[in-house]
Amino acid sequence: MTGMDAVLHDGSTIDVVAVGDGPVVVLPIRTVAYDPETAETMRAWGADPDAGPTMIAGLRDAGFRVIAADLEGHRMAHPAAETLTPESLSQDLLVIADAADVDRFAYAGYSWLALCGLQLAIRTDRLWALAMGGYPPMGGPYREMLAVTRAAHAESTAPQSTAPGSPVDVESGDWDSAQVTTTPSQTRQFVTLYEALQDFDDAHAAGELTIPRLAYAGADDEITYSPRWGGVTVRIAPPLREHQTELEAAGWTVRLLPGRDHISAMHGDVTLPLLTTWLRSVA
Repeated sequence: MTGMDAVLHDGSTIDVVAVGDGPVVVLPIRTVAYDPETAETMRAWGADPDAGPTMIAGLRDAGFRVIAADLEGHRMAHPAAETLTPESLSQDLLVIADAADVDRFAYAGYSWLALCGLQLAIRTDRLWALAMGGYPPMGGPYREMLAVTRAAHAESTAPQSTAPGSPVDVESGDWDSAQVTTTPSQTRQFVTLYEALQDFDDAHAAGELTIPRLAYAGADDEITYSPRWGGVTVRIAPPLREHQTELEAAGWTVRLLPGRDHISAMHGDVTLPLLTTWLRSVA
């Protein structure tokens, strides 16, 4: 594994790792294991704390060169409260590729990092493939996510004693029991991102791309939030289902994963075989 640094748009420095040989895949994903306590909490929520290392090692072993950087973790440590825009995110992803001396690459992201991939794809000709997991390329919940992120920002500015619930004693998907531990700067950066995307025409963007494209999500990926979190329903799987014919006609590969929701579709043992098979078919 080779390590290097990349300087992002705000002057902060992110760690970048490169492993393997073959067609290049850029992953904005955690590169090291979580500490045992954090891993236990993530499992309580239904998440897979080993997803990052699993994906990196699996794609390497499948014959790809993997360039990975924990962009989400970096932004939680170094918030870009006023500058986390589609343009700056795209710039940062290109800088990450540049740090590894990579010109052409595939990009695979999940949730808001999948959204970043679509923004990147419409701003550069350096991608040879795009994989979006957990965020639909057409009919995306931009308005709803703005409501959720504004609610999270409001919670982060309130006294912590008012936030209910426990960070450990939870049930997967029980967002109302979640205790807010993020700072105002951390939450504000996502408000900045979704504010910038309110007029984004994703249907036009999705139809204009010509590189190989994959969109996938858990078939049960739809979250209804209480008024505490904006009182909206974030629909991820339904737009993929509703626009599947249109997307496939435009050249997208669409996969809905039975029995999976937003968190469980992110597990390494679910995403890795799907992504590996598809990348091999288009590389």
